[in-house]
Amino acid sequence: MHWYILTALYIALVGFVCLRILYDTVSTSKTFGYLLIAILLPGLGMIIYFAVGANYRKNKLYSKKIVRDNTLLDEILKKIRMESKEAWDTGEKEVKTHKKLARLLVNDNSPLSGHNEVKLLLNGEEKFPLVLEALQAAKHHIHIEYYIYEDDVIGNLVKDVLIQKAAEGVKVRFIYDDFGSRSIRNKFVDELRAGGVEAYPFYKIFFVALSNRTNYRNHRKIIVIDGCTGFVGGINISDRYINKPENDNPVFWRDTHLRINGPGTFYLQYLFICDWNFSANQHLKLQEDFFCTTNSKKGKAMVQIAASGPDSATPTIMFSLMEVIGLAEEEILITSPYFIPGESMMDAICMALLSGVKVKLLVPDKSDSFIVNAAARSYYGTILDCGAEIWLYQKGFVHAKTMVADGKLAIIGSANMDHRSFELNFEVNAMVYDTEIATQLRDAFYNDIKDAKKINPKTWKKRPLFKQLPEKFARLFSPLL
Repeated sequence: MHWYILTALYIALVGFVCLRILYDTVSTSKTFGYLLIAILLPGLGMIIYFAVGANYRKNKLYSKKIVRDNTLLDEILKKIRMESKEAWDTGEKEVKTHKKLARLLVNDNSPLSGHNEVKLLLNGEEKFPLVLEALQAAKHHIHIEYYIYEDDVIGNLVKDVLIQKAAEGVKVRFIYDDFGSRSIRNKFVDELRAGGVEAYPFYKIFFVALSNRTNYRNHRKIIVIDGCTGFVGGINISDRYINKPENDNPVFWRDTHLRINGPGTFYLQYLFICDWNFSANQHLKLQEDFFCTTNSKKGKAMVQIAASGPDSATPTIMFSLMEVIGLAEEEILITSPYFIPGESMMDAICMALLSGVKVKLLVPDKSDSFIVNAAARSYYGTILDCGAEIWLYQKGFVHAKTMVADGKLAIIGSANMDHRSFELNFEVNAMVYDTEIATQLRDAFYNDIKDAKKINPKTWKKRPLFKQLPEKFARLFSPLL
């Protein structure tokens, strides 16, 4: 009799969870994925759903209202929106070509800013010397936010500079992701705080095994110095990103970052302050020094920032990438370490290909996750059939998240081409409307594929079933990866 009661209770519980999934999950593929694990994995499937399956857009983690209500910010936004309109009406041809993209992001409160000096940084060996130099030059404040910050050589070099600048009177605020930066949680962070650095985890994890907070990762890599110098891209603070013999790295790490000098840092600062108020439980009083209001016109690049996460009403980054793909006329070059694009993005890519646009994709030959690698490969056949070129990087691990459209628009950021970056993670991408930077990134792409192997579509289609089956199975779980 007890077994009958327990069975009935279990069936009722599964039914409740399935109804909750159907009610609370918008994406059809994601709904199917959660239903599958809830039914096929007794008990464990329900735990997985409640740990990672909350409706993150319906139940926002936090509100940006406390920042948006600020009078100073309203004044700056109003001014930059006017400049944005002028930029797409009278600006460079790169902006005019992508006017719909610019308007999409302006409607998300991300201004289109001109007169930026922008420098493309390939790998940690190019990024970190400039970061250390910029930190040393700080006069007013340093705002730094990273997904992965490790207690290693470069991590300690940056730490020492942050403590030094705090001792000099520079205000240093530091946000780290509690999941991605596990190695610095205790002693390392204590040293920062003892040295005068304000440091907080973005979303503190109390019990990793069951906490759904591990699902909402702050994957951003942001530095803003004195309001006018910013760094954004895919390179975390870790020795693995520096390809030098003395680091004894077993794998060559290929990644891309960006330095921005000018008003393009505005939205990076805005994002940081929103994240800071949430992490530190503060209401940071805004100052004019936080934003680059200088009239200097040293640079010529137009920059716009795309950001999204569980705090945003729409998947802005996914929408912006789809808009770029839809606007392309000749060529799209995509680099992504994790390519699990979902149906909407796949449709956009196939539509571009069938319209005569050349699409080339660079991905790792082997990912750092077997199931992610298998899920990614399940998508290759569709776009190969539509005419895409897919290159498998052989030299090491390609971790860059970039796109180049028609040699006119360059995108560098933290967002992978996958469901997690589009829906779950807090991400940020920089859109650079500048032919010079786009050409540099295009050249980097073609240099990278010299160390890559091109997939032969006919050979790929003829692969044996035992290779395809794990990929098809992994794809069922792709909305959850």
